[in-house]
Amino acid sequence: MAGCTAITRGGGRCKGTAIDSSGLCHAHHPDRAEQRRRAASKGGIRGGRGRPLADLADLKRDVRKVIDDVLADNISQGPGAIALQGYNILLRAAKVEMDIREQQELIERLEALEAAQERQKGGGRRWGA
Repeated sequence: MAGCTAITRGGGRCKGTAIDSSGLCHAHHPDRAEQRRRAASKGGIRGGRGRPLADLADLKRDVRKVIDDVLADNISQGPGAIALQGYNILLRAAKVEMDIREQQELIERLEALEAAQERQKGGGRRWGA
């Protein structure tokens, strides 16, 4: 199979495999732009399991900084308390987002299992009506 003829932003040649006679891979082929856009939007919505951990790590770092600043008298207690309340809301929103994502994944898995069970029931009937 031929390699992609596109040049990357870094100036090197793309290491992808050409998908047709155009000499371009999926990532560079202009006819595949809509597919790439749809895939990218799904990726941004789902985010994978790693993103919530990164978001929480950032949030924890920021909360620790506010706490340290309040304790060091760099921020007065009133604004520090309000900032921490805002972080608490962000934490709850992240939890709700994770719960929704988990429920959506469970629904998808359940629907797939139900469809497989229906196919199995329909294909396994040999006797009777």
